[in-house]
Amino acid sequence: MRVADDEIDVIVVGAGFAGLAAARALSRVWLRVVVLEARDRVGGRAHTRVVDGGPWVDLGGQWIGPTQREVLALANELEIETFPTFTEGDNLVVAEGKKRRYRGLVPRVSPLALLDFGVARWRLDRMAKEVPLDAPWKAPRAEEWDSTSLGDWLDANLKTKTARRLFEAALETVYAAPARELSLLHALFYVRSGGDLDMLLGTERGAQATRVSGGMQGFAEKAAASLDVRLSCPVKRIEQDEEGVTVSFDAGGARRSLRASEVIVAIPPGLVADVAFAPALPPERAELVARMPMGAVIKHTAIYDRPFWRDDGLSGMVLSDEGPIHVVFDNSLPDAKSGILMGFSEAKNARRLGALTEDERRAEAVACFARYFGDRARRPIAYADHVWEHDPWSGGCYGAFMPPGVWTELGPALREPHGRVHWAGTETATAWSGYVDGAISSGLRAANEIARHRASHARPHSLSARRG
Repeated sequence: MRVADDEIDVIVVGAGFAGLAAARALSRVWLRVVVLEARDRVGGRAHTRVVDGGPWVDLGGQWIGPTQREVLALANELEIETFPTFTEGDNLVVAEGKKRRYRGLVPRVSPLALLDFGVARWRLDRMAKEVPLDAPWKAPRAEEWDSTSLGDWLDANLKTKTARRLFEAALETVYAAPARELSLLHALFYVRSGGDLDMLLGTERGAQATRVSGGMQGFAEKAAASLDVRLSCPVKRIEQDEEGVTVSFDAGGARRSLRASEVIVAIPPGLVADVAFAPALPPERAELVARMPMGAVIKHTAIYDRPFWRDDGLSGMVLSDEGPIHVVFDNSLPDAKSGILMGFSEAKNARRLGALTEDERRAEAVACFARYFGDRARRPIAYADHVWEHDPWSGGCYGAFMPPGVWTELGPALREPHGRVHWAGTETATAWSGYVDGAISSGLRAANEIARHRASHARPHSLSARRG
């Protein structure tokens, strides 16, 4: 529904799931909302593509987990159809040149490496329980944990080479960042945010349990259907005064501006640096933006005429200490008319592959799939990927992370409003930070901030005096 330019109550910057959730919540309480999106589509870091006239594939966020209440609620409200990720059969673990079958979450490796792996996982889960989700900097050992990296902790706590390499490969798939670049405190916060490592790594009863029929893009489009979303409108300046906020953006080759009472900024932290603010952001918020790099990940998707690996009793899931693809899933659609393998390259592997051509990336990805599943994997009928680091409106994926020292020094600025400017985005979430569910909950939180702010100021045009 189109909103008149002179009647806007709230402007939302960004039409990912965070911005859409905020706009939907505010519209429900009779506020007039306009969403400005730099891309020519909604969905943000969720992006679905039909490959060469064949099946659709999700090149960004794609899964829903059983404890992700906000995304499950929105899917139910919008009558979004879902289907389970394929998990039947044996998984593969590739370690030190050997390939073995296993089932469940625990890879089949030597007893010593298995014990090493299990103890490290237990320790991380136990430590994560001490991290307050709304204030990680208040954890009892926050200064100690934030002064070191996850990589340093792995070095000190994993004694076997096999366990060390497999554990880091699995964790890179969770964080999309090198362990040595991550604050240990941030790693623990992320684990607590998702519940525990089993939930983050799990498929059947974990974060990778369920997929959306038709892809996440359609989910986002359905969420946006009742909203005034204006595409191809990158925001350049946000200026606030005693009466409201002026948001300036580019549209159709010209600079335009809209006026509202308040604004929600729901874009990745690094992109905030490209927006001019008047008055300027507080020093802590400006520094936080500069010190939260984005992760790097590429989802490599190969389409085959059928899911041939199932003939061998394989689930399609792989955990490997070899690169550049360390983790693989069967991403086939329920009708299995074609077979789809999807593998992640992350961190330094994603950065290296991102500098190659698509044909070169395809060759490396297919070579990986062939090492895991044999010569039949060398002949996909189509291939697709998306280099998120090169996406100008994301700058990376899955999300931004905290290097050592940032949480304890600048963490309190993460969600603190800047006058009439409020912050959303999955990085600002407490539960399921980094996931679509966290994006939605962050948008709802920002919308509630505005509702409370307007009610407390009792403006003539506040919620209590709105139409109806």
